[in-house]
Amino acid sequence: MTTIEVNGRSYDAPEPGRNLLSFLRLDLGLTGTKYGCGEGLCGACTVLVDGQPLRSCQSTVGAVVGGAITTIEGLARAGELHPLQRAFIEEQAMQCGYCIPGFLVTAAALLARVRQPDEGQVREALALNICRCGTYQRIVRAVLAASRSGAEAPADA
Repeated sequence: MTTIEVNGRSYDAPEPGRNLLSFLRLDLGLTGTKYGCGEGLCGACTVLVDGQPLRSCQSTVGAVVGGAITTIEGLARAGELHPLQRAFIEEQAMQCGYCIPGFLVTAAALLARVRQPDEGQVREALALNICRCGTYQRIVRAVLAASRSGAEAPADA
């Protein structure tokens, strides 16, 4: 059986055609990654594969075998929140919170590429993520605050 790496741990991968989002949520119990629109348009299901954002609802397990997957659960290290997670709390960047895991992993990928992005770069990176509560301003402020604190993606992202 093939293995798949998620948040630094190896797991037996089911059949290659299995939906990645379902595998993460149902098989591994990593429920932070959310099912949103099911069409790859809202960003709630975003995970990182080798540090790049991927809509897990539109991907299969087979498509990511060999890559390092990071979910929202993988951002925190040794019981400590990732600086982005802390900034989102401090800026009150979430209302219902459903979309926030996708925003956080997408922002982590941005900060891994650009240490201190400007507001335009943050908005561009997050443009394909939808917040139905409309907390976009606070989300952008949180990403900018995290960048000033030296946040970056996890080592295995």
